[in-house]
Amino acid sequence: MKSISKLYIILLFIVFGIASSQAQFRSDSFWDRVSFGGGFGLNFGNDYFAANLAPSAIYNFNPYFAAGPGLSYAYVKNGSLKSSIVGGSIIALANPLPIIQLSAEFEELYVSQRANWDGGTFTDDFWNSALFLGAGYRSGPVTIGARYNILYNDDDAIYTSAIMPFIRFYF
Repeated sequence: MKSISKLYIILLFIVFGIASSQAQFRSDSFWDRVSFGGGFGLNFGNDYFAANLAPSAIYNFNPYFAAGPGLSYAYVKNGSLKSSIVGGSIIALANPLPIIQLSAEFEELYVSQRANWDGGTFTDDFWNSALFLGAGYRSGPVTIGARYNILYNDDDAIYTSAIMPFIRFYF
């Protein structure tokens, strides 16, 4: 009988401890749990220029899981070929350990390409979908890793490979 009362007391402390920690975590306002970040890039070369901007935000549900939307814009000029790429994404992040981050990201991009070749004009406008699964090493707000596009095919006009390295940051 004494062991059952000890068990009840221990369970009571555990329940109140969990409720107290949940209440403290829930007292944060919505904006206290939002992190902003993303990526940007510039590339220069011989008659080549590329720039991209990809802001995003995530909501930290708890220390192990976060999710949120992102926007993306890129401009590429390679000789006479000009591409504008605009779209959005939804990302989910899981942190099973403080230094490991797993991710799943669905991206939908609208691509508009124009070129003048041998007096003729080439135009191509299309949508491109990608579903990335990734893993990375996390240190503070920065994660470095690689992601794999499971929807990739060899005719993909956006990505040259299914595997892409990434550097992700959220503050």
